[in-house]
Amino acid sequence: MGLINSIVEWRNAQYDKRIAKMEARGICPDCRGRGFNVFANEYYYSSSHIECGGCNGSGSFADWNGR
Repeated sequence: MGLINSIVEWRNAQYDKRIAKMEARGICPDCRGRGFNVFANEYYYSSSHIECGGCNGSGSFADWNGR
């Protein structure tokens, strides 16, 4: 159990660092400030753009944090 707990703690620390970094820059951690997420599409090697659900397409950390 000690190994599993240390891995979980490490992942949580990495997530907290990422959130702090994005907060300092003022951008949404989910879409990295773009306002949309890109997903690979299996048809014709094209990509699909979907509005970010975290910030509702604004790319702002304040909107992401307020959800």
